[in-house]
Amino acid sequence: MSKPIIKVEDLSKAYQIGQFGTGTISRDLERFWTTKIRGKEDPFLRIGEANDRSVKGASDIVWSLKDINFEINEGDAVGIIGKNGAGKSTLLKLLSRVTGPTTGQIKVKGRIASLLEVGTGFHPELSGRENIYLNGAILGMRKKEITRKLEEIIDFSGVERYVDTPVKRYSSGMYVRLAFAVAAHLESEILIVDEVLAVGDAEFQKKCLGKMGDISKGEGRTVLFVSHNMAAVKSLCNQGIVLDKGRLVDYSGVDDAIAFYSANSMKDFDSPSVHKSFGDKITITNTEIRSNGLPIGKGETLYLGDKIEMSVSMDIHENISDLSIAMDILNTNSELMAHVSNEDDGANFGKLLKGQQLTVTIRTDALLFIPGSFMINFWIGAGHIESIYTIKNFFNFHLEQSNFTKRTRPLPQHSRLYLPSFWNIQTRER
Repeated sequence: MSKPIIKVEDLSKAYQIGQFGTGTISRDLERFWTTKIRGKEDPFLRIGEANDRSVKGASDIVWSLKDINFEINEGDAVGIIGKNGAGKSTLLKLLSRVTGPTTGQIKVKGRIASLLEVGTGFHPELSGRENIYLNGAILGMRKKEITRKLEEIIDFSGVERYVDTPVKRYSSGMYVRLAFAVAAHLESEILIVDEVLAVGDAEFQKKCLGKMGDISKGEGRTVLFVSHNMAAVKSLCNQGIVLDKGRLVDYSGVDDAIAFYSANSMKDFDSPSVHKSFGDKITITNTEIRSNGLPIGKGETLYLGDKIEMSVSMDIHENISDLSIAMDILNTNSELMAHVSNEDDGANFGKLLKGQQLTVTIRTDALLFIPGSFMINFWIGAGHIESIYTIKNFFNFHLEQSNFTKRTRPLPQHSRLYLPSFWNIQTRER
């Protein structure tokens, strides 16, 4: 029977927004006396709020994590999932002892290798080879242990040509290749990986996921993995932790955890659109969505092969030389299914002048996603860099199978997209 290798009890982490301190010397002294001398909880943290970035708060204290409790057994591969700002990265930093908890405690049996962000633990002036030894020493490895794994690490990373070059000259992709290779091959009992693998190319991501699978299933080591890619979480992990606004809302088998997260994400689909303006450079005056020539509302059921047409009208309040528009289409797991941009399709708005009115109409080609529910977020900016206006949950819809495909059985849910193809079949007598 597996034994717990990580035990988390009443774990919380608070951060202060804005200036540090309480604002008065007397309150700072009270905080020092209570926390440092008496060893009690900070009295000024009780007024803190949950970490909901979408609303303006009344307190300058936010709880990135609040009252987290769980145990992880030796050999488990645990996917930590949740929306942006849910507390996933904070939890990994606490487990890796990059930062300390505000309250609660963490008990860990064994050494931890962490890959939290590009270049974690690397010294930029040292070469790749020297950083391998440095990371190993930090993990408590003996020099001969590191030397034994050295060639394997270099080969896996694919940066052999540059291994004696200072890492400050590495690209972000080279950085993460070497960092993952070091974390995965040195003999730690626990491997913690944040979603830094997105920096690498597709081939390297696949290689990393395979290595993490070997570590967990083949070597019996414990893996904690943060990702928005539910397919990767499902294939790699056997357990799932779901975080929401700093609280642990589900800890179960990975299939159940993903299902819980998906059901929770559906609440966003039912919520109103959220408009946010940056600098009041434009005002949205009208939006309209049509399908098959008819206006449709949010939550409409569409069918495989349908097209949608979206119109957005706006008043221009300042001169804009390089207007940019983009849309993200997300599924219920908050996974990006498609990104649509005027840049991709060669649409140029020219210079827009103060006082002008603009109407932009975007018509998609046939929707070929595997049936499910989808949300469209709308972004308006300048030069594809500066945000001018955003609309979260601009439009959502349900997509169902149709006679666009001749298939009579449901399309497989592990796929993402239906790709029409053309077949030529020939038979002849021998």
